[in-house]
Amino acid sequence: MRQRDVAELVLLAALWGASFLFMRVGAPEFGPVPLVFVRLLVAGLVLLPLLAWAGQGAALRQHWRAIAVVGLLNSAFPFVFFSIAALALGAALMSVFNATAPIWGALVAWVWLGEKPTRWRATGLVVGIAGVVGLAWGKSDFRAGEHGVSPALGIALCVAATLLYGVAANFSRKKLAGVAPMAQATGSQLSGAVLLALPAWVSWPAAAPGPAAWGAALGLAVACSALAYVLYFRLIAHVGAPNAMSVTFLIPAFAMLWGWLLLGEAPTPTMLAGCAVILLGTALATGLLVPRWPRVERA
Repeated sequence: MRQRDVAELVLLAALWGASFLFMRVGAPEFGPVPLVFVRLLVAGLVLLPLLAWAGQGAALRQHWRAIAVVGLLNSAFPFVFFSIAALALGAALMSVFNATAPIWGALVAWVWLGEKPTRWRATGLVVGIAGVVGLAWGKSDFRAGEHGVSPALGIALCVAATLLYGVAANFSRKKLAGVAPMAQATGSQLSGAVLLALPAWVSWPAAAPGPAAWGAALGLAVACSALAYVLYFRLIAHVGAPNAMSVTFLIPAFAMLWGWLLLGEAPTPTMLAGCAVILLGTALATGLLVPRWPRVERA
């Protein structure tokens, strides 16, 4: 990759890592559903002019039904699940569970599309899931915290969100192959906002969220959604999907950094060990790491 591509990859990881910090700040005042509604609506409105400028509006109109499904599976539900989890879990821990998305994507592809993994990829699935179980086992606590959400429920919702990411990725491959990526990004944000409009209105907080909460919501929308999508699709175009996907390995590092610097959430040795195991499983499951045994020359 060129230096510019590497810089964009690091910036993308920093933005997506910050999303967990913003959820931690915004969810308690907004509530999970209103926070996600604001995030999706503003992100969609920011992306809409870019969609028009790219001349990809026709693709959105033609495939709006499938794109709406992606908006539900890849944005609305997962974002709400992570926002609920943010009421009980730290930013770093949520980001570690988020890193399992490629593992679930490979597992869904195996079960749904019949794409049997190679030996090493299957090993990666086992290692990654074992890392999730081990980390969840050490962090699970069924006692509800200050905001009425227990760590155990938060972990379950993080895993459910990443599983939905896996379903959405394979649905997109099956139903939206070749569709302009900006149309998918813009349409999924706007359709997710439409789907959450009524629940957000019903659950809108009685007390107006403060400046910090609004800043977090706008940060999620503009930086972590709109700008991040533009960077992500630029990277796919310039360096290919496998290299762009390597951002997965950088996100937990930035989430831990932001959580430590701004919220005082220092990562524990158990969390770091679980993160290492999960990222190893992810690398194997996605084919980014393929161990090769040294060849033995016969005499």
